[in-house]
Amino acid sequence: MGRDLQTSKRLRPVDLARGHGLSTQAVRNYEEAGILPAAGRTAHGYRIYTPLHALALSAFLALVSGHGHQTAASIMRAVNQGAVDEAFRIIDESHAQLLEDRRTLQAVESALRDLDPGAVSEPAAVSDPGGMFIGPLAGKLGIRPATLRKWERAGLVRPRRDPRTGYRVYDEAAVRDARLTHQLRRGGYLLEQIAPLIAQVRAAGGLEPLEAALRDWRGRLCARGRAMLAGAAELETYLRERG
Repeated sequence: MGRDLQTSKRLRPVDLARGHGLSTQAVRNYEEAGILPAAGRTAHGYRIYTPLHALALSAFLALVSGHGHQTAASIMRAVNQGAVDEAFRIIDESHAQLLEDRRTLQAVESALRDLDPGAVSEPAAVSDPGGMFIGPLAGKLGIRPATLRKWERAGLVRPRRDPRTGYRVYDEAAVRDARLTHQLRRGGYLLEQIAPLIAQVRAAGGLEPLEAALRDWRGRLCARGRAMLAGAAELETYLRERG
């Protein structure tokens, strides 16, 4: 049937573009990038597309919604090159990333549940013992010390200074803020989006903004998972028609 689709009807670039809400230049760019199979040419050099190209374009646009542009392009290039196993590997990695993001969300929700409203207050006084230095905390979070300093400049983390050495010391509240910031950054939130959440968590136990952010995050993960299913269906149709 793939051969039938390739020969049954000729489509102009404008036909393909209009059918998918794109510009003709975008269609040509997708072909040149290997996202679409190579088009035939008329005697005068004009591109000839077919319904199979339309299926490829539909599959790509559906994959973009769930996997992102770069991953979707890699999937389609692999398919068009006949490397279907490689396309499936890329898809599996994308699904694994979604699972990891879900686990990250669960970790943030767990951290929120573990927050003691009575402890959501100002960082401990300088005279309080204990705390972590910047190196060990960065290592625990799997980030660079420079990242913690950047978060400090953004007001997200507020370590105290050791009066004798001048070194940063992260008490329990600062470690909590760093952990929440780290998890929210992994969830795709920008520093300017995180700042008001951390500020209100520091206030008198105000956790509602963070809970709302987590609900939004969960909704985006669900939408992404559903988009992946839709993309898989479109890709399966394209693979079947390719034969």
